[in-house]
Amino acid sequence: MSPLRYILEKEFKQIFRNPAILKVIFVMPVIQLIALPMAADYEIKNINIAVIDRDHSTVSNKLVQKITASNYFKLVEYNSDFEASMELIENDKADLILEIPKNFEANLYQEKATKLFLAVNAINGVKANLGAAYMTNIVQSYNADFRIQTITPGRFNELPIFEISSTNWYNPKMNYKIFMVPGILVLLITIVGMNLSSINIVREKEMGTIEQINVTPIKKTHFILGKLLPFWIIGLVVISVGFLIAWLVYGIIPLGSYFTLYLFAAIYLLVILGIGLLISTYSENQQQAMLVTFFLMMIFVLMGGLYTSIDSMPDWARWFTRLNPISYFIEVMRMVVLKGSGIVDTGKQFLIMIGYAIVINTWAVLSYQKRA
Repeated sequence: MSPLRYILEKEFKQIFRNPAILKVIFVMPVIQLIALPMAADYEIKNINIAVIDRDHSTVSNKLVQKITASNYFKLVEYNSDFEASMELIENDKADLILEIPKNFEANLYQEKATKLFLAVNAINGVKANLGAAYMTNIVQSYNADFRIQTITPGRFNELPIFEISSTNWYNPKMNYKIFMVPGILVLLITIVGMNLSSINIVREKEMGTIEQINVTPIKKTHFILGKLLPFWIIGLVVISVGFLIAWLVYGIIPLGSYFTLYLFAAIYLLVILGIGLLISTYSENQQQAMLVTFFLMMIFVLMGGLYTSIDSMPDWARWFTRLNPISYFIEVMRMVVLKGSGIVDTGKQFLIMIGYAIVINTWAVLSYQKRA
């Protein structure tokens, strides 16, 4: 094992003598883990709304007050002109238009029914969907309150009122940071590990030192292990720093065992670093390696289940996510951190990652040629 020891010494010396790499490894993940969860907020507030009130009744005024009293909507216009409100949407000064028709109050009391018109600016699809959902909930809540107030005791009342009580499991306060921080930590160690390992071997090619290594009696297995183990150790250090920041900054402590997280992270890093070394083996220069890595990372991140639910994807995309290693680690992180799952509960993900690690690293060893 002495050849492997010499390669490891060489790799660690190259890493720690380069200040830029040290900043990428340690400083960048810390800043991103602190900043990104605070910016990546699923809750959308201050949605600009224009209200067209053609009734100007007590009931319509109470509805407008209930809307503006919420933390989600900001009233930018209150008038009776639909064209003026549409100009606000066209100029991006309003996101929604709510039109209250004439005889709104009279229809509610006499016919027990009426209609509201809601126009949504759908250029930003996420904001449009959430804004419409918030508005629907507010109107439904107002509707329930109004019906309770208008029930006549001792008489038959149409449309009985049902009250729904819900409880949020695993994240009772619906704190998005608890949901996002574990997933963002997975992305950070993936980006750091894959980027650094993908330019490792190809950098030796550009510097000409690969030829010196090839003429030595070092085995291909020792060479790949020597390139993989330093970043594997650094990856575990980075995830440890991430857990520390999650505790100090966000107060997140996993309900499950840290041992389960570290064990899965150790196997996951073998997969990610193996992919990076595989890219580096086939690449001719660092630019080519970085472009391929960027291409794969975009697909892995966007289809990993962090920003978009996998269940809402089409069938072909859900099949593809089964080949995406990031999706498995994000799932395990959330299961262990939020639910307190153990190794038995995550056994399927462990077996898949072990299979990936064996296949990819065997491929990386076989693809490395000591002869040009």
